[in-house]
Amino acid sequence: MRATARSFAELQPLRRALAEAAAQEAARAQAAREAAQRAARERHLFAHSVGPVQPLKGGANRHSAPPAPPDPKPLQRVQDEQNVLREAMSDEFDVSTLLDVDDQLSFRRPGIGVDVTRKLRGGHWSIQRQLDLHGLRRDDAREALGEFIRLAHRTGLRCVRIIHGKGLGSPGKTPVLKGRVQAWLVQKKEVLAFVQARPMDGGAGALVVLLQPGKLRVAAP
Repeated sequence: MRATARSFAELQPLRRALAEAAAQEAARAQAAREAAQRAARERHLFAHSVGPVQPLKGGANRHSAPPAPPDPKPLQRVQDEQNVLREAMSDEFDVSTLLDVDDQLSFRRPGIGVDVTRKLRGGHWSIQRQLDLHGLRRDDAREALGEFIRLAHRTGLRCVRIIHGKGLGSPGKTPVLKGRVQAWLVQKKEVLAFVQARPMDGGAGALVVLLQPGKLRVAAP
């Protein structure tokens, strides 16, 4: 009996160890089942949220959003601006009475002294931009000149050059555009004065134009 009791006593720790191992294994199995259930719920979260769905057949009931309409073009505004340019620079304007009577027929607006045209002719102001009207028809040249002067003034330029050509390729070899360009420039309020360019700047085939001071416009961010 003593040997048997001693044997039973020696088995108790083993039984406890087996029971603890079984409990741990059961806990791990339970944790694995719970993890699998969570993963399944996450995979089917959308289906659980919205419930049963039925796919569309043939796509007949599908709705496609129409494409966004293009931005409207300001055609009327562009046409109005072009009309203003044409009306502001008439071909019927007589510029001869406003030009200084000299060998270069310079122009200065009332209130502008002779020293201004003298400085302009001498290169006192650097030429910042130029417009070449070679090969343009009358209406195209007038529109290009008006737009050029307007933009030059808006961006703060003071001195520009207008190349009208010497007319060597025109019938009679006369500068057809020269007189028109002079008349157009006189009608532009942005123009303070102009003179015939120096030989190095184009001579009789170009004019150097002094513009009123303008404020440089910077686009808002």
